[in-house]
Amino acid sequence: MKILIVEDDRPLSDSLRALLEGRGYEVDAAFDGEAGVQYALLGVYDLVILDVMLPKLDGRQAARQLRGARCAVPILMLTARSQLEDRVEGLNAGADYYLSKPFDTRELLACVNALLRRQGGQVDELTFGNTALDLAASTLACGEKWVRLSAREFEVMRCLMQAKGRNLPKEAILARVWGYDSNAVENHVEVYVGFLRKKLASIGSNIRIEAVRRLGYHLEAEQGP
Repeated sequence: MKILIVEDDRPLSDSLRALLEGRGYEVDAAFDGEAGVQYALLGVYDLVILDVMLPKLDGRQAARQLRGARCAVPILMLTARSQLEDRVEGLNAGADYYLSKPFDTRELLACVNALLRRQGGQVDELTFGNTALDLAASTLACGEKWVRLSAREFEVMRCLMQAKGRNLPKEAILARVWGYDSNAVENHVEVYVGFLRKKLASIGSNIRIEAVRRLGYHLEAEQGP
């Protein structure tokens, strides 16, 4: 299970990350609302823990953008404001649950567990067009043809498939695959997209990875005759 923490208070973010990783979850962190939205729209997270008071884009605005983009990931909203009006506004923005600071870690974990239970079973493969990405074997398959992907190729392809045709900025792919604090640059994304295009062609896939200037990449499936 993957969880995204969007919290600009670094010590709190670090403590939440340690708590959740200690429970076996895979955790990423973003530190402003805009980055949080970009991360969440990658479609790889099972839960977003979202602070209200954030730079660039506050938590309620971020939640509205995610719901407007039809991103259905559960959102647990954190805030120092506990008034009824604040809770109602947060829920109306798209949050699934509202937790006031300071909170007991037992209550936080109970909320996390409850929201994740709603997600149901695990997905073993992603499909787009006539092609399937096996999440366990890291392979791309089209009919009886298949090809194994490197770890980076797999992560880039997974991001693109989970986006379901939506444009993904290079910055978002870079952050998700190489890490928020990585020294990797956008050229790394371009190189791995090139590798994937060749592998898709080698198995007869009808998927094309399309580049849109200043918007990033998205998948398209060619229609049959």
